[in-house]
Amino acid sequence: MNGMIRQGLVSFLFMVFSLAVNAQEFSMESVTSYPFPSELTAAASGSRIAVALNELGMRNIYVAEGPDFKLKKITSFDRDEGLEISCVRISPDGKWIVFVRGGDYGAFDETIPRNPASSPVQPKVQVMSLPFEGGMPQILDEGMEPVFDPTGRFVLYEKNGALWEAAIDGSTKAHRKFYVRGSVSQYSYSPDGRQIVFVSNRRDHSFIGIYTDSIQPIQWIAPSVARDVSPRWSPDGKQLVFVRRNAAGGRPDSITVRRHQPWSVMIADPLTGIAKKIWTAPKTLRGSFPGTQGGTNLHWADGNRIVFVSYMDGWPHIYSILSDGGTPLLLTKGNYMLEHIRLSPDRKWLIAAANTGPDKDDLHRRHIVKIPVDRSTVEVLTPGNGIEALPVITGDQQHIAFISATAQRPGITAIMPFKGGPVRLVGAANLPADFPVAAMVIPKAVSFRASDGVLVHAQLFEPAGGGISKKPAVVFIHGGPQRQMLLGWHYGDYYSNTYALNQYLASKGFVVLSVNYRLGIGYGYEFQYPRNWGSYGASEYLDVKAAGDWLARQSFVDANRIGTYGGSYGGYLVALALGKDSKLFKAGVDVHGVHTNKEDYPSFDGEQAPDAAYARKTIWTSSPVAWVKSWTSPVLFIHGDDDGNVPFSETVDLVKRFEQLEKPYESLVIPDETHHWMRYHNQVLVDKAVAEFLQRKLMK
Repeated sequence: MNGMIRQGLVSFLFMVFSLAVNAQEFSMESVTSYPFPSELTAAASGSRIAVALNELGMRNIYVAEGPDFKLKKITSFDRDEGLEISCVRISPDGKWIVFVRGGDYGAFDETIPRNPASSPVQPKVQVMSLPFEGGMPQILDEGMEPVFDPTGRFVLYEKNGALWEAAIDGSTKAHRKFYVRGSVSQYSYSPDGRQIVFVSNRRDHSFIGIYTDSIQPIQWIAPSVARDVSPRWSPDGKQLVFVRRNAAGGRPDSITVRRHQPWSVMIADPLTGIAKKIWTAPKTLRGSFPGTQGGTNLHWADGNRIVFVSYMDGWPHIYSILSDGGTPLLLTKGNYMLEHIRLSPDRKWLIAAANTGPDKDDLHRRHIVKIPVDRSTVEVLTPGNGIEALPVITGDQQHIAFISATAQRPGITAIMPFKGGPVRLVGAANLPADFPVAAMVIPKAVSFRASDGVLVHAQLFEPAGGGISKKPAVVFIHGGPQRQMLLGWHYGDYYSNTYALNQYLASKGFVVLSVNYRLGIGYGYEFQYPRNWGSYGASEYLDVKAAGDWLARQSFVDANRIGTYGGSYGGYLVALALGKDSKLFKAGVDVHGVHTNKEDYPSFDGEQAPDAAYARKTIWTSSPVAWVKSWTSPVLFIHGDDDGNVPFSETVDLVKRFEQLEKPYESLVIPDETHHWMRYHNQVLVDKAVAEFLQRKLMK
C-alpha cells in the first residue's frame, strides 16, 4: 500500500475513533443531573395531577391540569438538604395539596427524622399543605401518611402510632382523633366521611376497628387470633373487605424450609362487626401471601367484585371474585408480573405496570396495561422498547399519567388518553438540554445458567466503539432483593442512579453486566422464592458467580479484570463474591452491605427448632464474615452512618475483622447519611468513589 495512502487511512481511522470516544465522554454530574420524578398522584375528580421532582437534590412539587398538562412548580425548596418529599396527595376537589417533608421514605422506620446535611437544627418529619395553585407551604403537624376526608377539608395522619386530624388550611389546631391501644395504620374515611376504618397493630396480632365519634365505642370487626389487614370500604359504605392472616406464635418449626403462609379474603358488616370468609388461598407455597408491590392489592370493584393479587398459578396475577364468594376469575394470564395496580374512578377497570408485551424482551421492561375487572382481557397500552411505570388515572377518567423512560432517556412524566392513544412527554422540558442522551449505550438482554441449572437473566452494557482489545468488566448486583433491573432507566430513584453509574462505567470502557439473581421479581414464584435462599444457603450467589463466569468466557472481556459492585443486599452478595471467589472477582465495592446475618440466628427459650443446629451452621457459612480469611481481592466499603435499612454496625464489624487479620481495605464513610443517599452531593460522591476504585483496580 502506498505510504501516503496508508498514513491518510491511519489518520482517518484515528479521527473516527477519536470522535467515537469523545462522543461517549461525559461527567458523572452530567449523567446524574436528570430530575427524578416520584409521588405521581391524581385528584379524585377533574384532571389535576401532581408529581415530586428531585432536581440535583432540590425536591419540589409540580402540578398540572388537563387538557395541556403543563407542569408548574409550586414549592421553592431550593437547597440540597436531603429532606425527602413523600406521600403527595391532592384533595378530592383538586384544590389542595398535602405532603410529607423529611424522614427517609423506604427505611424500616420512616418516622425517624434524618439529617443527611448535618444541619445544626434538628430536622422533623412534617405534614404540610398548600393550595394547588401554589403558595407558601404551611406546617400542619409532625406526622406521616396523610389521607383526605371526602370533603377535602380535613387530613388524617399518623403520629407516634396514633391517628391525628388537622384542617387542611391550618384554621384549627391539630388534635388526636381517638385513643386506641397498639399502633394505628391502613386507615381511611368511609365514603360519607362519618367513620374511619383502621388497623390496630398489636405485635403478634392485629384488629380492624371502626371509629364513629367520641361517644360510641370502637367497633371491632370480627376480632380473632389473627393478623387482620388491608380494610377497604364498599362504594356505598355498608360493607368492608379485608385480608386475614395467621397470628404469630406456635411451637418452633423448621427455620430453613419455606412454609405456606395462609391468608383469606373476608367480608364484614360495619354495623354488627360480623365477618364471613369468601375465599381462602390454596394451601401451597404459591398460594402464600404475595410478596410483591402492594401485597394483595385488595380493591372493591364495580359489580361487587373483589380484586386481589395471588401467586397461586406461579405468577403474581390479578383475580376477581364476587363479594358473595365463589370461584375467582383470573384476569391476567401468562408468564409476567404486575405492579403499581390502580382501580379506575368508575371501578370498572384496572391499570398496572407489567413486564409483558409483543416483544420477547418485554420480560425485562415495564408497560402500562389496562384490564376490565370482570373479563380476562389485558390490553398493552404502551408497547415498544420503553419503560412505563407508576400509572395513575385522572379523576375524570380521561387520562393516564405515568413515568416514561427509555434505555437512553431517564424517566419523565407522561400523559396518554385512558382509552389508549399517543403519549405526551409533558415532563420533557425539565430534562437538562445538555443531558448526554446520545452517549447512552443500549443494554442487551442476555441469559445463562447457574451451576445448579437455574436460568439467570441480565442486561449487558457494552462500551461504544468496539475494538479488538479485551476489556475490563463489572458485575453490578442490585439490592432489595425484590427488584428487577430493566432494559432501560429504572423507575426507582436508587436504581435509576445505579443505571446512570452503569452507563458511566461503560463510557469509561467497562463491560457492565447487571444481573437479576434469584430472589428478584419478574420471573415467577420459584425464581423469587428459591430453595436455600439468603442466610440459609445463599443460593442466589450461584447466579452472581454464573454472571462472572459468563463474562470470563466472552471474547471481548479480559477474564483477569472482572470486578463487581452493589449496594444493600447487593453489597452482601459483593462481599460473598470477594470472599468466596477472589480469583474470579479481582476487585469490588461493597456499598452498605449486610455481613453478619445476625438477625437470622435462631434463639429460643427452652424449645428448639428441628433444624436449629443446621440453621446456625448454614447462617454462618452464608455470611460474608465467614469468608474473610480467603478474601484477597481489593475492596472499598461505603456506608452512611444513619442507615435506616442496614445498620452501620454491619460495616464496622467486617472492617474490624479485616484489621484483626491485617488485611488491606479502603472505606468511605458519610456521616449522617441514610441508605438512600438523600443529598445529591453525597450520591455523586459515592458514584465517583465507586467508579474511581474500579478504574484504579481494573484498568491497565
